[in-house]
Amino acid sequence: MAVSATISRVHRALEELGGDCPMEEIMGLCPELTWNQMFLAVDYLSRTGQIRVTRDSGRTYRVAVSRPATPESPRILVSP
Repeated sequence: MAVSATISRVHRALEELGGDCPMEEIMGLCPELTWNQMFLAVDYLSRTGQIRVTRDSGRTYRVAVSRPATPESPRILVSP
């Protein structure tokens, strides 16, 4: 599988999931991928801001699709 197809596959799987999940569960969402392919895709998607990778209190890495800011989202304004 080409790198771009791998990245798209992981991104689609996370979008379909809708929420966040432990990084290990992505392997269940994309069983045709190796751990290295999945990690490469997560790394790229995280660096480009398409997904968020966080670590919870149990030291588990969690992955979620980043959502663009909506007009209703609160904004922080800085006074000059």
